[in-house]
Amino acid sequence: MLTVYPEHGKPIWVDLCQPTEDELAKACRDYGLEIPRREELDEIEFSSRLQYEDDAFTISVPVTSVTEKGDCFVTTPLGFVLTKDMLVTIRFAHLHTIPAILKRVKRRERSAPDIFLVILEALVDFGADRLEELRDGAMGVSQRIFHKQFGHHRDVKRTNAMLRKTMVDIGDMGERLSHIRDTSLVLQRAIPFLVEHGDGWMESAVKARLKMAASDVQSLNDYEVHLTDKLQFLLDAALGFISIEQNDLFKVLTIASVVGIPPTFIASMYGMNFHFMPELAWHYGYAWGLGMIVLSTVIPIAWFKYRGWW
Repeated sequence: MLTVYPEHGKPIWVDLCQPTEDELAKACRDYGLEIPRREELDEIEFSSRLQYEDDAFTISVPVTSVTEKGDCFVTTPLGFVLTKDMLVTIRFAHLHTIPAILKRVKRRERSAPDIFLVILEALVDFGADRLEELRDGAMGVSQRIFHKQFGHHRDVKRTNAMLRKTMVDIGDMGERLSHIRDTSLVLQRAIPFLVEHGDGWMESAVKARLKMAASDVQSLNDYEVHLTDKLQFLLDAALGFISIEQNDLFKVLTIASVVGIPPTFIASMYGMNFHFMPELAWHYGYAWGLGMIVLSTVIPIAWFKYRGWW
């Protein structure tokens, strides 16, 4: 879909949302610009993501959106072709920031670089909001691990379910964090690139806002590193609790097997079918055998309790 936002009767912003080949060719022909196709925007090397030629910037930024079902995140390229007088955006998914961007753009008269900055600032704000959500999620996982304490639940099935959910939550947060990092790393390179090559025709106000956006992106990258370390710590902690649960299970099985050996030995001994066994003629032989079995079971259990092994 091709949408044109004019200013004083002239096109100032052309938005291509999931464009067809015909729409892309029409935009290139009408506005005299080299608009890249998706396969070009998907390139991951920075020399392809950031280009400046004939007073026009071509920039590709990976952005994350939610599928229509809302069940997973997908990363698609967001392309920009920016000149002094026109901005062209190429996107291949619905972006949650678009309504807010349109609302800001329509408030007053804006130039093409000004509109580009509005979009850039919206991307930074969106990344900051997602990092705040991930921070809250990491705090929730931390509370679940260290304050509710898995080991205090005697229900093994419930504990396993809690551990499994924790691992899934950490993995999901790590995936979302990697999407944010993909965007912020490109923005961190793109903003100085814009300031350097657009110094001749960019207004001072635009350059000042670009520098402020660069500071914001740097702070997002720093916080992203902090969250990455936090998630790694939580992952190690969850794996540690899984190891503890496994060790407790093996310890119970080991103790049960050790405790079961003496009574098994006594029962086997008195179950032998020899003709001459003195205990067979005892009046209290049956009680004696039962008592030996019980005693041989209680003594190891008491010893393990005394040693703190169980």
